[in-house]
Amino acid sequence: MPTIRQLPVSLINKIAAGEVIERPASVVKELLENSIDAGASRIELSVDAGGMEMIRISDNGCGIEKDQLLLAISPHATSKLTEADDLFDIRTLGFRGEALASIAEISHLDFRSRVADSESGAELIVRGGVVEGPRDCASPVGTTMEIRHLFFNTPVRRKFLKSNQTEMGHVLEAFTRIALAHPNVHMVIISNGRTMHDLPATERWSERIEAFFGTEVADKLIRIDNSDGEIRLHGYVVNPEVTRGNNRMQYLFLNGRYIRDRSLQHALGEAYRGLVMVGRFPICFLNLEIPPGQVDVNVHPTKSEVRFLDGGEIYRRLLQTLRSKFLSSDLTAKVTAPVESGSSSSNQSSPFNDPWPKPASQSSWTNSLDSSSRSTPSATDSLLQWSHARGETIDLARPNAIPEFRPFPSQGFGLNSLAPSPAISPSNVPHPTEADEQRPESEFDFASRTDLPSDDRLMPIEHRIDAQHPNLATSHLGFQIHNRYLVTQDDAGMVVIDQHALHERILYEQIRDRVLSRTVESQRLLIPEPVTLTGPEAAAALDAQETLRQIGIEIEPFGGDTVLVTAYPAILSKTKPSEMLHQVLEPLMQAGKKPDARDLLEAMMSMMSCKAAIKAGDKLAAEEITALLEQRHLFADTHHCPHGRPTALFFSREQLDKMFKRT
Repeated sequence: MPTIRQLPVSLINKIAAGEVIERPASVVKELLENSIDAGASRIELSVDAGGMEMIRISDNGCGIEKDQLLLAISPHATSKLTEADDLFDIRTLGFRGEALASIAEISHLDFRSRVADSESGAELIVRGGVVEGPRDCASPVGTTMEIRHLFFNTPVRRKFLKSNQTEMGHVLEAFTRIALAHPNVHMVIISNGRTMHDLPATERWSERIEAFFGTEVADKLIRIDNSDGEIRLHGYVVNPEVTRGNNRMQYLFLNGRYIRDRSLQHALGEAYRGLVMVGRFPICFLNLEIPPGQVDVNVHPTKSEVRFLDGGEIYRRLLQTLRSKFLSSDLTAKVTAPVESGSSSSNQSSPFNDPWPKPASQSSWTNSLDSSSRSTPSATDSLLQWSHARGETIDLARPNAIPEFRPFPSQGFGLNSLAPSPAISPSNVPHPTEADEQRPESEFDFASRTDLPSDDRLMPIEHRIDAQHPNLATSHLGFQIHNRYLVTQDDAGMVVIDQHALHERILYEQIRDRVLSRTVESQRLLIPEPVTLTGPEAAAALDAQETLRQIGIEIEPFGGDTVLVTAYPAILSKTKPSEMLHQVLEPLMQAGKKPDARDLLEAMMSMMSCKAAIKAGDKLAAEEITALLEQRHLFADTHHCPHGRPTALFFSREQLDKMFKRT
């Protein structure tokens, strides 16, 4: 029969060390937080061999009295809590009282400290939990801790450490998180005798961000500040043209504490949806200030995970704030003039008139996203909540509540309009005839054409064929090059547009508006087409019948693994129903057995708009160029396609002058 025994204190500390001290970076994090809590205005971190040989942290904080040094390295001893209720009002970074005891148990620790009203400091020497002191010593005001031979008595833990370079990377990341969260503190980090960062205290957070991440990120910062008096969200997000292949540059801080929160990261991803490409992640530096009583930071030993009293409200606040900012910002990618060798780098972008004006109806938020929107049973309700989060109000009883649809001339586009007007059908859109092209320019006047549609929504255009470039179609708005890019201008410079990306975004917005208003045009087949699927595909398709119906696809079971396509979107009339269904099922199968309705609809709408949009290589007539460019301002987010690729590049006049050596 096994005997139950009380564990010795040394073993208890080693177990605690395994939870709190994972690697040298864990020591750095805990000690830096202690220095911040001590009110230090200057902190210096020195590391050798990635922290495996030596870690030294010195600060000018309040220090510790000599008679309290022994207590400071005792388990669960802290000056930051006095009673249980204090756990619900945490205003410091540390509070558990585990770090120093754990570090002292598994390393060689030299601990020196002095308070301001003492003539000398005090020192403790600890070797694997064995203490010498305290004794008097010379010391400046503040605390210095030097840790050597980390994990010397826990070889299993040391065996799992990585190379010096890898461990130094983790140390630098821990330093970065603290330094970003507290720009008012002068912080220095030294590695193997070389100063890596010397960061003076600053009131401008952007300066500290630039010190760590350079001008590539600092020049693309977008200021965020939203407050309701009790909760404040402020900081910076980065223009979507600068992204990373992982989410490690998403810095979220809660009351000055770096946190990891999947819900907030999801909200961040939702805010950037359609602005960054799949597989890329946005960058942010955001600080959330919340009354301590509304958050529980006592969730994880490392204190990096928290629990919010009202997580749904925080999620909505982040999502709405960012989307509102994006809708009111110009996110057109700007080309920076190259910097000559030997010249100082600077931000070459200059103010300009927004070439992509936003609709007035999307300039502010009118509704909020319900906290249950991420897992709602109704696809329609989910999509409506999604529209609310984007700042849009849709009245399903009033189809005319959505922006007026302006169809594209379809000839040459390979698509049918979503809601073609009889006056502007593909058959009666004017195209220059052979006789027209042979007429002198002065005689060419669309106003006198008898085949023009009577609908005044199709604006007259100026059409000209350059005698030296007979294949170059131009309009008063721009011209096409290489059958894939459109070039236009405004008062501030030149814009080069990806014709497929822009058309894809416009079609996506039109499809989405019709899904929201339940007016997607569906083309019913006289003879339903059977489509043979795999077993999982057939089951997934039938389970998602209602969702498919919202984008104009209607299917019925036909026995076995075969389904009947009875109707499909009019916009994809030139695509075979069987091919269309297989393509739609790709995001459905990738999403899993029970995909989120909004995510599924978004994937399907993105696929439909991509398939229906003009392609790179499609030659456009002048009126098609005009129609495309005229509609770029009717919707939000036209600076990116639904997959996150930029639709346009902007060249300011100043940049062009610089590149042509005119300045």
